[in-house]
Amino acid sequence: MNTREDKFSKLMTEIPPSGIRKFFEMLIGHDDVISLSVGEPDFPTPWTIREEAYYHLEKGHTSYTSNWGILELREEIAKYMERYGLFYNPKNEILVTVGASEGVDAVLRAVLNPGDEILVCQPCYVNYTPLAQLCQAKIVPIDTSINGYYPTAEQIRKLITPKTKAIMMCSPNNPTGTMIPAAELEKIAKVVVENKIWCISDEIYCELVYEDAKHASIGSFPGMKDYAIILNGFSKSFAMTGWRIGYIAAPSELLTQIVKLHGYNTICAPIFSQYGAAEGLRNCFKDVEKMRVSYQQRRNLMYKAFCDMGLTVPEPAGAFYMFPDITPTGLTSEEFALKLFQEHNVAVVPGSVFGLGGEGHIRCCYATAIDKIKIALEHIASMVNELKK
Repeated sequence: MNTREDKFSKLMTEIPPSGIRKFFEMLIGHDDVISLSVGEPDFPTPWTIREEAYYHLEKGHTSYTSNWGILELREEIAKYMERYGLFYNPKNEILVTVGASEGVDAVLRAVLNPGDEILVCQPCYVNYTPLAQLCQAKIVPIDTSINGYYPTAEQIRKLITPKTKAIMMCSPNNPTGTMIPAAELEKIAKVVVENKIWCISDEIYCELVYEDAKHASIGSFPGMKDYAIILNGFSKSFAMTGWRIGYIAAPSELLTQIVKLHGYNTICAPIFSQYGAAEGLRNCFKDVEKMRVSYQQRRNLMYKAFCDMGLTVPEPAGAFYMFPDITPTGLTSEEFALKLFQEHNVAVVPGSVFGLGGEGHIRCCYATAIDKIKIALEHIASMVNELKK
């Protein structure tokens, strides 16, 4: 009789389920629980985007599109990227994907061979490491917690070997909200170019930055056009999580490989989502700004609350997450999250699911209604004070 290992892919059975989705699933049927777990805006998609989608649905535009995505959207993406010093040909250097998550998977499968090494800046979004493992690559984590939660060029340089194929980074970062300073990005770019490795840069939160922070893309630095792979999308900044619309900007020779996989496993992103995203880039940045300002207010509230609890927490410069250190409570991140859920009706994500430097922390998303955030923070403070006695 076949064993479990015989029945299923060994690679698939060895990767863990998403730690974020685990807590999301726990919420089902618990309407009394306040969720700070899933990174989803509490705003509806801007009306202008929805109206554009309605228009195309009414016109019967429900077909497949080109594997690459509609040219209209790719042209708008190319115009948008210019504001960050990124210049891509919409015809063969931009590929529309089913969310940025599909983009991560497609990029990793297109560049990694079994045995290749990929440097992954951690703590990081939960899908980077498992998807690289499915490519049978060796994960080389970079512990950013020792440097204020962003990687340095020196850290990267020390870890590069002849087997290093790529580096994976995210700025603004999920789960910490920190950003890689432009001066450090410039140094990292020089290391990437010198060593001729791919730099996969997840920039999904680039519009959500606060106060004096300004997003800089590593792809804008000298020599990086040949090595940068930019991942972005509309889920966070435009509150379009359910529309599943993202994109990859990269050298045409790489996208020619990626589009083959994209054509086999998804064919194309939903057509009405593509038209809606194009309209968002044309006319919805005022809506994005209103959301950004609201997130900044919530960030300020949450940051002060955690400081008042006596917990160390990096002040987020972008995204909509906070990553407080809960080690003074004596609990692991998993124990803390479970106790908070079961006894105080608040859901957060244990930091351990985000890799190196994550244990001893929890991720709290502040893309939640401010009245709910206030109640959740009161419950967290109550538990922290109880445990610290």
